[in-house]
Order: sequence, then C-alpha cells, then structure tokens
Amino acid sequence: MSNKEKKISIEGEEPEKNNEETIQQQTEEQAETEEKEENNETEEADPITAAQKEAEEWKDKFVRLYAEFENYKKRTLKEKAELILNGSEKTISAVLPVLDDFERALADKTEEPEAIREGFDLIFKKFYKTLETLGVKKIETEDKDFDVDFHEAIAMVPGMGDDKKGKVIDCVQTGYTLNDKVIRHAKVAVGQ
Repeated sequence: MSNKEKKISIEGEEPEKNNEETIQQQTEEQAETEEKEENNETEEADPITAAQKEAEEWKDKFVRLYAEFENYKKRTLKEKAELILNGSEKTISAVLPVLDDFERALADKTEEPEAIREGFDLIFKKFYKTLETLGVKKIETEDKDFDVDFHEAIAMVPGMGDDKKGKVIDCVQTGYTLNDKVIRHAKVAVGQ
C-alpha cells in the first residue's frame, strides 16, 4: 500500500476521528519529506566535504614532497661544493711524496753530476707513476697519424715524402689524457 491511503468513511464513525488520522498521517508524511530533504542536503554536502578533505590531503602531500625536494637540492649543492673544494685532496696526497723527494734532493750537497742526474731520473719516474695511478696518460705521437682529437698542429713540414704525409713528424709539447679525456693536446709538426 502507498503512504497515502484513501480514507473511507464508515457510517456511524465520527468525522473528527477521520480528521485526526488524516492530520496525523499528513504530519508523518511531512516529517518523511523533511527527512528526505535533509538526507539530500547531507548527500550534497558530503561530496563537497569529501572533496575538500581529499584536497587537504593532496595539499599536505604536496607541501611535504616540496619540502623534501628542497632539502634534497640543498644537500646535493652542499655535497657538490665539498667535492669541488676537496676533490683535489686525492691528487695532492699522491703528489706530496714526490715533493718530499725533491726537497731531499735539493737538500743533498752532492757535487757529483751523475748522482744528481740519477736522483732526478728516479724522482721523475716516481712522479710519472703517481700520475698514471691518478688516471693521467701520455698521448703517444711517435709515427702516428695526425688526429685532431689528440694533436694540435703547430707546423707543417713540406717535402717529407708520401709515406710521411699526414703523419706526426715531431712532438714539440707532450699531450696528456685524464681518464681518456684529453686535458692537453700534443703540439706536433705534421708532414705535408
């Protein structure tokens, strides 16, 4: 049966009772309608509050992530600055023993040229080995083809013959690489 029932008046029944029932039924219906309206309003308000709550959560996540990223940037900048300032520490530590050898050689009062030459030769070899351990290598130029990636031509030597054309004739200044990256090109004379 529906909420709205038809009222049938029966003989001998008082019309006042019928009116009372009708009024009671109308108030019940009105209360139900008001309740439905309130439910509709809360359902409408509920998605809004849910959306606001979700927006607040996303905002909180964003703020935390942004702060974390800013801290990361500051930390990496600090680490990079420390690397730049202290990056040469390994190199200096490796070269200091060679400096000590030079100081000892200069402090020695030997007048024998052969002993002095031998001492400096030993220091040179030690220095060269130290550079090799740091990744420094000499660019080989002897009987090599001229390569612009490794060589810098400072002179062209004509009349060397076809077999020397485009080849390195003489090395004026030695070139070096550091971990396979050219740090100084070899200055060479090239056959023409």
